[in-house]
Amino acid sequence: MAALLNCRPELIFLSIFPFFSVAFSDELQTLLSIKSSLTNSATKTNIFKNWEPNTPLCNFTGIKCSSNGAVKELELSSQSLSGFVPSDKICSLNSLEKLSLGFNSLSGRVTDDLNNCVSLNYLDVGNNDFTGTFPDISSLSKLTHFYANNSGFSGKFPWNSVANMSKLIVLSLGDNQFDRNPFPAVIVKLDQLKWLYLSNCGLEGEIPEGIGNLTELINLELSMNHLTGEIPLGITKLMKLWQLELYENELTGKLPVGFGNLTSLEYFDASTNYLYGDLSEIRELNNLVSLQLLQNEFSGEVPVELGEFKKLVNVSLYTNKLTGQLPQKLGSWANFDFIDISENNFTGPIPPDMCKQGTMRGLLILRNNFTGKIPESYANCTTLERFRVSKNSLSGVIPAGIWGLPKLQIIDVAMNNFEGLITSAIGNAKSLGEIYVANNKFSGELPLEISKATSLVRIDCSNNRFSGEIPGTIGELKKLGNLYLQKNKFSGSIPYSLGSCVSLSEVNMAHNSLIGSIPVSLGSLPTLTSLNLSENQLRGQIPTSLSHLKLNLLDFSNNQLTGPIPDSLSIDAYKGSFSGNDGLCSQNIKNFRRCYGESGKPRELHTLLLCLLVAVIVALLSLAGFMYLKKKNEKVHERSLKEHSWNTKSFHILTFTEDEILDGIKHDNLIGKGGSGSVYRVQLADGTDFAVKHIWTSDSGGRKMSGTTSPMLGKRGMKSKEFEAEVQTLSSIRHVNVVKLYCSITSEDSSLLVYEYMPNGSLWDRLHTCKKMPLDWETRYEIALGAAKGLEYLHHGCDKPVIHRDVKSSNILLDELFKPRIADFGLAKIAQADSNKDSTHVIAGTHGYIAPEYGYTHKVNEKSDVYSFGVVLMELISGKRPIEPEYGENSNIVTWVSSKLKSKESVLSIVDSSIPEAFKEDAIKVLRIAIVCTDRLPSLRPTMRNVVKMLEDAQPCKLVGIIVSKDEGSNKMEQLKDHTKI
Repeated sequence: MAALLNCRPELIFLSIFPFFSVAFSDELQTLLSIKSSLTNSATKTNIFKNWEPNTPLCNFTGIKCSSNGAVKELELSSQSLSGFVPSDKICSLNSLEKLSLGFNSLSGRVTDDLNNCVSLNYLDVGNNDFTGTFPDISSLSKLTHFYANNSGFSGKFPWNSVANMSKLIVLSLGDNQFDRNPFPAVIVKLDQLKWLYLSNCGLEGEIPEGIGNLTELINLELSMNHLTGEIPLGITKLMKLWQLELYENELTGKLPVGFGNLTSLEYFDASTNYLYGDLSEIRELNNLVSLQLLQNEFSGEVPVELGEFKKLVNVSLYTNKLTGQLPQKLGSWANFDFIDISENNFTGPIPPDMCKQGTMRGLLILRNNFTGKIPESYANCTTLERFRVSKNSLSGVIPAGIWGLPKLQIIDVAMNNFEGLITSAIGNAKSLGEIYVANNKFSGELPLEISKATSLVRIDCSNNRFSGEIPGTIGELKKLGNLYLQKNKFSGSIPYSLGSCVSLSEVNMAHNSLIGSIPVSLGSLPTLTSLNLSENQLRGQIPTSLSHLKLNLLDFSNNQLTGPIPDSLSIDAYKGSFSGNDGLCSQNIKNFRRCYGESGKPRELHTLLLCLLVAVIVALLSLAGFMYLKKKNEKVHERSLKEHSWNTKSFHILTFTEDEILDGIKHDNLIGKGGSGSVYRVQLADGTDFAVKHIWTSDSGGRKMSGTTSPMLGKRGMKSKEFEAEVQTLSSIRHVNVVKLYCSITSEDSSLLVYEYMPNGSLWDRLHTCKKMPLDWETRYEIALGAAKGLEYLHHGCDKPVIHRDVKSSNILLDELFKPRIADFGLAKIAQADSNKDSTHVIAGTHGYIAPEYGYTHKVNEKSDVYSFGVVLMELISGKRPIEPEYGENSNIVTWVSSKLKSKESVLSIVDSSIPEAFKEDAIKVLRIAIVCTDRLPSLRPTMRNVVKMLEDAQPCKLVGIIVSKDEGSNKMEQLKDHTKI
């Protein structure tokens, strides 16, 4: 030993050199083996360019070595890598402390070999495309940073692994399809945590009080889970908290006392929960940048202190029960971005200075009780993109400059008391797609300059006091899809140039003082489906060019038209469309004046009159007898209901009695009827409406079990088994996008199901029937996203997955705000915990929506619902039915869409012409999702959870709140956030 110590240092090194040489050679081979398992698809950033045997391994790009030359860090994140992770090779790098593979496209399973990387303190496998469960890594006790978020993992997560990681600073596991699991108790023991991201990873139950132990937390994200109960008091101990995300859970109760202690909080989002109470705890959070509490049940006034918050740029409080005035200094300090406080009960004036810094993009205060005028300051807000103040009590004149704001995409001032003019400044509004000024007191002429707003897709000026002639230059609006000018005082003739608006689908000019003839040019409009020119003073003949149109609605009634009605329009479907025009005649429409023949005399006039007289007498006698029997049967039926013995099962707190519902089951309230029973709209004394489905559960009275139609329930049959399925399914479901079943009331031979009432009927009605109405892209998108969330809840949010099995647009109902509800669960199946869990053999579905695999397996599962939902998305995008003659024999909308994917132009032709050009790219994003959902192979279709995520990523007009930054000099991690609605 002494001799060795007296040796020269270089001799000592030489004596151990063979050991290091072998070790370095092994690590070199390991890195080359890792390279062979991975593929880099981005040639410009080929991280493996210098990974060659003749290059020193410590010079490899992405490699850092320790002082002794061993591999210390493997940094391969964001390199467009695919392939699988060779955990066994990686973990043979004994000195490896950092492994970063995030933001790639890695796939396959992460194996248990990862547990051998015992020296790791930094592990990032997040944002990849792995499959299967995450392995046990309990040996990695040195970890300080652990990222596995958004990587496709599923099944049961090994939370016991985390228990050994007492040094963790960052834990990010969100956006994975882990099995439902109570909030892990091990988390609250990790008292060094600064960053905890557990959003959308299957957490349920209450947030533990022990969360208050994590006093170092800067960021806490628990959104999009199934958390219940109240926000724990312990959360008020997190004094360093910078961001708190709790949105899309089932939290209830008030903000905990002491919440105002979180004075470092800048980003707070607890949207879409069941929180209530006032916002008094917010008054001390004067560092807030973004406040998101939308879709809760908060009440009371907004604290006046909010107007003094110097950093505040985003406020979203829509759909609550808030009252009082907004602080008048709100948004006047920082670079304010947007405010959405729609659907509350706010009063008083609009704060005048939210665009004081010239950065505001969205002002949305619709459906409140605001009064006063629009502040003049907004006329100079050149950054404004969305200006929506409809359904308030505002008055006065709109500041002239607002009409011409260069970035404005929508002006919505409908249903107020505004007066004055639409000014010529509108010619400068080059981005303007939609104008809603209906139901006000606007007057004067439409300015000629409106034709220079060439992005216009929708104009709704109905029910005002506009006068003068419709601008003759209106034909320059090539993108205009909907023109509503009814109930005004327009005069003059209909511009011939209107026929140049080649995108027009709906025109309504009823109830004006228009004169002249109907322009022949209207017949050349290729997409026109609705034309209403009633209640005017139009003269002349109906142009034969209109025969080429395929109209769902036609109304020329109460004008002064003369001559024959074109044969193609002389059909019973339009028989009421020509009344009040004494000069019109038709050879085909029954009970309409016949046209004269060449002799100048009516053809077969006497015979016709005699037949008509006999027919009228017979019809009147038959009708009288029918009405007598009908009334008699109705009275017997209504009386017999009360004679039955009824049993009520409630699934929610009821505000009505059994008798109140029974009293409403009468003919006057009938809104839908089928062979199995009827649907009634029952209104209580307080004005609350319910839809009551009366079902005959036996064949008494000779009733057959067939379909039923209503605005509440769609159209389908209901047998006793289907009734049981609907009750079983709906009674246990609590979700804002699934129709609410309040109770069932049953007797021996019939049953009543009491639902929330959906005043806007079904999506099918709004897209395809005589109740069709214009739906802007924002509304279509919100319907798609809401319906997807409803199905996501059925598949992933219930104790056992619920397979709907009849997803279609007629089973997506719309409330008064056009928010969707999934309905009609007569075919629903709760997946069983056995080998047949994912399938069922019962015949199910509707033609056009049925997944192709059903044809050869007669089995449906969650992926069958996904296919049907993809068809619904295609309906929303195209405005077309699932089955149309134009698709060809044995084809449907899916095959039709597939045939259009050859070029950008043909793809764009899929999009409904009424959707503004500015939103067509957004529609194409959703079309991509629809195509993936309707893949022929069920295994290639996404889950509904992934569909929701993809739809959220496709949100139109995204708001970017926080920019991702990882500068070395900054300890704050920031995130990109786009779920906020404006």
